[in-house]
Amino acid sequence: MKIVFTGGGTGGHFYPIIAVAQKINKLIDTENILGVKMYYISDEPYDKEALFQNDIIFEEVSAGKMRTYFSVLNLVDFFKMIFGTIGAIFTLFSIYPDVVFGKGGYGSFPTLVAARILGIPVMIHESDSAPGRVNKWAGSFAKKVAVSFKNAAVFFPKDTVAWTGHPIRSEIEIPSSREEALKYFKFESGVPTIFILGGSQGAELINNTILDALPRLVKNYQVIHQTGIRNFKMVKEQADVVLRDSENKSRYLPIAFLNPLAMKMAAGIATLVISRAGSTLFEIASWGVPSILIPFQKSNADHAKKNAFTYAHAGACSVIEEGNMTANILSSEVESMIEDKEGYERMAKAAKTFHKPDASAKIARALVDIALSHER
Repeated sequence: MKIVFTGGGTGGHFYPIIAVAQKINKLIDTENILGVKMYYISDEPYDKEALFQNDIIFEEVSAGKMRTYFSVLNLVDFFKMIFGTIGAIFTLFSIYPDVVFGKGGYGSFPTLVAARILGIPVMIHESDSAPGRVNKWAGSFAKKVAVSFKNAAVFFPKDTVAWTGHPIRSEIEIPSSREEALKYFKFESGVPTIFILGGSQGAELINNTILDALPRLVKNYQVIHQTGIRNFKMVKEQADVVLRDSENKSRYLPIAFLNPLAMKMAAGIATLVISRAGSTLFEIASWGVPSILIPFQKSNADHAKKNAFTYAHAGACSVIEEGNMTANILSSEVESMIEDKEGYERMAKAAKTFHKPDASAKIARALVDIALSHER
């Protein structure tokens, strides 16, 4: 049995694939399924260690980004897409998998085209409240479509779509205990903790606003700030200047990138999470922690804003749009949410209710069933 995964080059596309692969490996062990091989086809491996740990073989296929605005790069990427699709046909033919699982994004397009041409069954998963262009197209021929948001189901054929929720890696789905996290970060036990997630690359607007708000925040809170690798040095240097004379400067901890253990620990100590509005919001929901979401205003088809307000309508978060994002507004919102004990508890409960804990297992089961039926 051979299963191919494909997705665009972001953590939001990649890590749900890892979550599903973990459950497939579990099914392989419990049901004694022999001869299983899993592959990841994209323009880059994204996280080589995660692929290796889950026995996933990487195959590189070039992919061009499909921009909705004018750019000379569109011409270059058009040819990348053509050659990538040709490469994907040869790669997929040489593997000849029993099923292809598409996670969306431009990086998945060549492989999905190749699967369509070769007649290989396809299953896709859509993370956003409205589908991206690749998934919307692939949904027209996919055998099964899984969606994270219930309201995304209307964009796909009724007989193939299912609201599964969002696949989350097993090592971060359940937070650590607060006691473990306090020891891990060497934090004070009686001080609330703000956990800031800017995405794997960091979010410049969030980083800059946090730096402006730091002197006020560290008076009452501890702050774990995932800055993104490329922004870490700049943020740390500026934070050192901003907090030079503060008696609470030890309450601020910038981190370039959070590995699964650090993420699990941060989730265990977080009183409030500040984040973008991508698939990370499902991880936040699994932790049952209230949050403030700042949707990226230039996201494709305004997906981030739709995601944020869908989550807010469930009562699980507050939303600050980029145009309103200032240090004063963010600090005031943090203080208001934490001080309102009843409102905080309602939001935490709503977050936990929003989470569907068996998403990875359901998708893994469907993929294995499709693959086994194709083998016959």
